[in-house]
Amino acid sequence: MNLQEKKAQVEKLKAAFQNAQVGILTQLNGIDVATVTELRKQLREAKTHFKVVKNSLAKRAAKGTSMEAVAEDFAGPVGLAYGDDPVSPAKVLTKFIKDLPPEREGWITIKAGMLTGQRLDAKAVVALSSLASLPELRARLVGLLAAPAQTLVRLIATPGQQLARVIDAHAKASDETQAKSA
Repeated sequence: MNLQEKKAQVEKLKAAFQNAQVGILTQLNGIDVATVTELRKQLREAKTHFKVVKNSLAKRAAKGTSMEAVAEDFAGPVGLAYGDDPVSPAKVLTKFIKDLPPEREGWITIKAGMLTGQRLDAKAVVALSSLASLPELRARLVGLLAAPAQTLVRLIATPGQQLARVIDAHAKASDETQAKSA
């Protein structure tokens, strides 16, 4: 890679780092291409990017961005998952690592993470994966906002239903009385 390509790569990484809300560094140990491809596919579905980075270029690109919090962790074979949703990348990575077959255990491990400029250790990233994702939180919020309206409709409809039941019971009682007298 010549100097111009390196500069272009640093600028491209810097732009990606400036827009990222979350970044998770993974240690890659003997991982094969098929496994990385499957991981990329799963992360892409979660609208997250995954890149195997050259450490010296990533450190340069991290300067002045929120990713600077984990710049010292760019050492050894590193893969970086980054995106906007703070929970989805952590969920996908922890599930992917957990689902690896025993013979592939240790091929990929979570090294560190960054959430809105704050450094997270591996345990914090795993804890982050147990939180609800942004779409799940939105769905819960919509449910909470809709619940009072549903309750109000139910309360408004209840007196009418009760009145209808009383009238129906009265009508049945009068029908029975008429049937007995006839």
